[in-house]
Amino acid sequence: MTESSKSNVSDLEFDPAESPLNLVELDGRTFAPAQQVPIPEWPCTTIPRQQPTLTLKDNDLFLITDTLGNISGCDDDQVLSSLGLFCRDSRFLSRLELQIEGQPPILLSSTSQRGFALSALCANPYVEGADGRREIRAETIGIQRDLVLQGGLFEELALTNYSTEPVEFELSLSFDADFADLFEIRGRVRQQTGTLLRSVQVSAETAEPLVASAGSLVAGERGELTLAYQGVDQLLMESRIQFYQRPPDRFKGYTAIWRVALQPHATEVLGYRLQPFLDGHPTSSVGLPATLSQALAAETMEEQLWREDVTCIRTDNRALNQIIERAEQDIYLLGQTFGDGRILSAGVPWFATLFGRDSIIAAMQTLMFNPALARQTLAVLAEYQGQKQDDWREEEPGKILHELRFGEMSRSGEVPHTPYYGTVDATPLWLMLYADYYAWKGDRALLEELWPNALAAMDWIDRSSEATGYVTYYCKSSGGLGNQGWKDSGDCMVDAAGKLAEGPIALSEVQGYVYAAKVRLASLAELMQRPDLRDRWQAEAQDLKARFERDFWLPDQGYVALALDGQGKPVDSITSNPGHCLGLGILSPDKARSVAERLQAPDMFSGWGIRTLSSSSPAYNPMGYHVGSVWPHDNGMIAAGLRSLGHIDQALEIAQGIFDMTTVQPYQCPPELFCGFERTPTNRPVRYPVACSPQAWATGTVFQLLQIMVNLVPDVANNRLYILQPTLPPSVSYMSVNNFKVGQTLLDLEFERSLEATACRVVRKRGNLRVVIEV
Repeated sequence: MTESSKSNVSDLEFDPAESPLNLVELDGRTFAPAQQVPIPEWPCTTIPRQQPTLTLKDNDLFLITDTLGNISGCDDDQVLSSLGLFCRDSRFLSRLELQIEGQPPILLSSTSQRGFALSALCANPYVEGADGRREIRAETIGIQRDLVLQGGLFEELALTNYSTEPVEFELSLSFDADFADLFEIRGRVRQQTGTLLRSVQVSAETAEPLVASAGSLVAGERGELTLAYQGVDQLLMESRIQFYQRPPDRFKGYTAIWRVALQPHATEVLGYRLQPFLDGHPTSSVGLPATLSQALAAETMEEQLWREDVTCIRTDNRALNQIIERAEQDIYLLGQTFGDGRILSAGVPWFATLFGRDSIIAAMQTLMFNPALARQTLAVLAEYQGQKQDDWREEEPGKILHELRFGEMSRSGEVPHTPYYGTVDATPLWLMLYADYYAWKGDRALLEELWPNALAAMDWIDRSSEATGYVTYYCKSSGGLGNQGWKDSGDCMVDAAGKLAEGPIALSEVQGYVYAAKVRLASLAELMQRPDLRDRWQAEAQDLKARFERDFWLPDQGYVALALDGQGKPVDSITSNPGHCLGLGILSPDKARSVAERLQAPDMFSGWGIRTLSSSSPAYNPMGYHVGSVWPHDNGMIAAGLRSLGHIDQALEIAQGIFDMTTVQPYQCPPELFCGFERTPTNRPVRYPVACSPQAWATGTVFQLLQIMVNLVPDVANNRLYILQPTLPPSVSYMSVNNFKVGQTLLDLEFERSLEATACRVVRKRGNLRVVIEV
């Protein structure tokens, strides 16, 4: 709770002679520290932890509320809630609470299906008669509550009297903002914080402070509230709230109060907009719409224009279509502007920013759906590519970043995320995406533009491999991650006995990425007229393959080790990581086959998907983040490898399990992860309590699994698209792929299953690409 919600002052006036203020002039206005200007309290509703929530997102804004659309200012255990309006890693609204006569409304229904708009239908609780006013029976007043994100937060309340008598009541909206940093909400302890501020009105004649104001209300003008905070870095953050539909009748602290009188079946609409500001400038670079209806129209038009430019995939399976449609919408919502590019942020709520690994993998997964994402991802990450040696941020020349943050703790140096480079796999993954994008689009201009970045990335790989022959990680930063692969929790690097491995760690899948990067870049080196690099990278790839099979192979298990530890010994637990190596070429066919079969065993495959860790391991926990849970993106990458090796039935079984899981999720949206409990005829997949949703690489898995079915293999450099043994699963008999772009060619394709065979037809082709179908 903030200082404002702890005060019991009954009004906003103060005596400057008795309480001299330390006034602060910021952005042409006057503020005073919040602790010097207490404001009156408005009681809030205590909320339980782990309550159901609704999520909205628009570019770098996201909103998390309870199912009523409220953000309560009180928690039952005084732990910072994850609810709020967030922008650039800071919470610009920590309370948004609708009440009628001091009570929460009765929720009838709510939805955030559209992703950027929330709608809740409510009714009034019972209101006692007082001061000559009639009592109001429960569910007499209908309340249609709508919230939209579009460069800011918009809300409108439509109040309708459904009784045969006039009604009069008090309606309130309570606001507050703690401007907490996202790392603080996630549990980081801060040594110091900035200052919450209150607006102060100053006399024009005497220049003396007259009144401290949570809000201002002048007859005939709009009411306005300003919530403000000056960080330890002196940067001013503000939430400016403007009431454009009937200003409040009065304010009590940060609570806006309306006295509403409604005739029978009459309706009144109230509305406001909130815009975040940093140092006097709006966080959104585009103009803010005036009203909610304008914001909704603008966001709807933007989404429609985006949809016209991406691939449309539909099937004859209604449940699968719902998953696809939701995945399309979430890819749109997760798009976020970084500099001149718009790429996928990793996920809501904790990872709504630029990530190296996550953004790259999501771009790989969606090449069939929207290859423009890959182009933007490559370009933006190249802009942030490491230039120097900086152990605090774990930056090194040529290294691709892990995570970029903009909040106060990053700006003031409390965390190293400006950006932070503590990831071992983003750099080879960037090279893989660089090669894959060229295969899909034949974009020679980007190939040449980013060639210096590719060379720098390969140099980083070579330097990182000098000591052991393998790319390894070891945390150098006091504020960094101990584990720096995609499994980055503290307890995931365990051996067969459940003992934690000590670094430096060489992960199995990372060596697979390095092998694939060298093989694919060797082909591009020929295009760039660098035969010396082609020969060198081919030779290095073959040497890596031979050493990998020697050092990582567990002959008694017929499997690949999770990693090599700091002593060069195999970390011999059975995990999902080696599954990423399938299809990358680093395993010989017999060893790849053995890995594929082991992944199918009951201790690894739960029925819903492949677990991160064998259920036979002493460290197994089906509720553990990386020690027994199931991750959709992990399964998608494994299934893609199985498909490329010809293990079609196994790949489709994984796809079906992930789709079956997603069907029963809220809005058919695949979560970041779910628990690894065994699937039975009567149970449902068990949700992981704090999984992000939507999550970019979980959503991208939907398109990756569809790609696995139809198996499109582009070779734009040779003017071909191969469709190799397309195979629809038993649950799908027909699939259409429209507005599909390969190189400069636009295609519409149809796939139809009859018994065990799947046929493909080219319905439309605009361009000269040759389509080669092998069934």
